[in-house]
Amino acid sequence: MNTIPIVFCFDNNLVKPACVCLSSLMMSAKEDTFYDIFILHSQKQPLEHSQIDKLPGFYKNCRIQYRVVDGTFDEAFEIRGITTPAYYRLLIPELIPEYDKVLYSDVDVIFRSDLSDFYNTDMTGCNVAGVDSLANLQPELVKYYNETVGTGPDGIIYSGNLIINSKQILEDNVIPRFKELAKNKYMFQDMDVLNIACRGKIKYLSPAFCLTTYISEYNVYRREELMKIWNKEEISDAFSNGIVHFNGKKPWKDVCINFDIWWEYYRRCPYFDEKHYFDFFNYKLNELD
Repeated sequence: MNTIPIVFCFDNNLVKPACVCLSSLMMSAKEDTFYDIFILHSQKQPLEHSQIDKLPGFYKNCRIQYRVVDGTFDEAFEIRGITTPAYYRLLIPELIPEYDKVLYSDVDVIFRSDLSDFYNTDMTGCNVAGVDSLANLQPELVKYYNETVGTGPDGIIYSGNLIINSKQILEDNVIPRFKELAKNKYMFQDMDVLNIACRGKIKYLSPAFCLTTYISEYNVYRREELMKIWNKEEISDAFSNGIVHFNGKKPWKDVCINFDIWWEYYRRCPYFDEKHYFDFFNYKLNELD
């Protein structure tokens, strides 16, 4: 068995999406892959995990563990409805010391392939690995990263899907820097903190590791610019097998780009509820009418 540790951080507002996300992870796993799943949650609010605990009963090649996070980020800046659990990923090297390297993922994603190849990425000398966010192609973000953050917009990665080199982060003593930066009012919160603190020690991955709404949009309207970052094969693989990240509107709430993929995995997962499925689409049809 190839053991892959993977970490998620969420609260009770995202339990249902988390169940679908974790199901897609297991549906897409190879027979010889074992996922050691860690879920980080606040000490202030007990996590309702009775449904999540059923997952190993459906899929044998996984284990779920919970880690409680202290109040380190209780006063951290919140914006756009993103709450403090978003910052918990910054503490992973301390909270999960049994692994030198882990994967991290938000739960507003659908996994469509096994993660072994990504986990086996050589992380020598790097703190984290992720996917270019295309910030340098968006004028408002160019201005933000030049004037507010001060890093410039080039090479900013998404924080929703990461490879975290815990050993290197601890050796470089980066976590105190994370905690200090989290006091600032950055527009993209943990993502900005991570990019600032790890600058110069970031590895860049193919878009298959984090196929966002923006990459999907650019593939239609500004494909020539994408081709300067990734080749045709990498882009094709992302749309065929990549991790679909719903970093804008959420498919369980509204119609959005790639929402059909989320609902297809929901229909196939062991948590499927026919009434919930019907009510969503019936409501949307009436809304459109």
